[in-house]
Amino acid sequence: MKSMRADHEHEFEVQHGLPEALPAGEHVLWQGSPEWWQLAVRAFHARQLAAYFATIVLVRVGVVLAAEGTALQALASAAWLTALFGVGLAIVLVMAKLSASTTVYTITNRRVVMRVGIVLSLTFNLPLKTIQTAALRAGARNTGDIPLTLNGRDRIAFLHLWPHARPWRIAHPEPMLRCVPDAQAVATLLCNAWSQAQALSASVPQSTAHGALRRAPEQAPGPSGERQPVMAVR
Repeated sequence: MKSMRADHEHEFEVQHGLPEALPAGEHVLWQGSPEWWQLAVRAFHARQLAAYFATIVLVRVGVVLAAEGTALQALASAAWLTALFGVGLAIVLVMAKLSASTTVYTITNRRVVMRVGIVLSLTFNLPLKTIQTAALRAGARNTGDIPLTLNGRDRIAFLHLWPHARPWRIAHPEPMLRCVPDAQAVATLLCNAWSQAQALSASVPQSTAHGALRRAPEQAPGPSGERQPVMAVR
């Protein structure tokens, strides 16, 4: 199962979505990018912004009419606000589109790689042995979010991750694959890869590891694992 997206801005990459060629014995299981409209709705809160802007316009119309203004005056007063808010909402949608188009999530048999960033490209390298738990938050149109909890003391700054971070986890940020298409299948694939990686490292029996990743994060024990760097900037 693989979902690929052409990205002409990153043609210099040795391998799509990866900062360097994979070593021998490692191979890509899946690649994909966020569904941009769902990213706009869930991460950039486009619907809430649109509702907020519409409320302000309606209030403005009501104020003009309450001050004994004509309907034409009320519409003229609301027109410039509508245009201004329309530009603001368009900027948000463009940001969501750019964020989705420049993001590539990669799952291999050894790690999860997140290439993110519109202006500054960052690559987050998350070896499977450093992932303690994963969860699935189902969304609309068969999409979903997959937050990852890292073990050890490695941390990635929330601002470096956003919008690819679990909301409101500021003190202990959690990387999150956002608005992934066919999310249930991707979560299952990640679960299987994590289980096999743990079985190979003999940290956790394969049957135990498979169950741990599928349960809720609060109940899932994770392997200790050695600390490894989780971010590379290029």
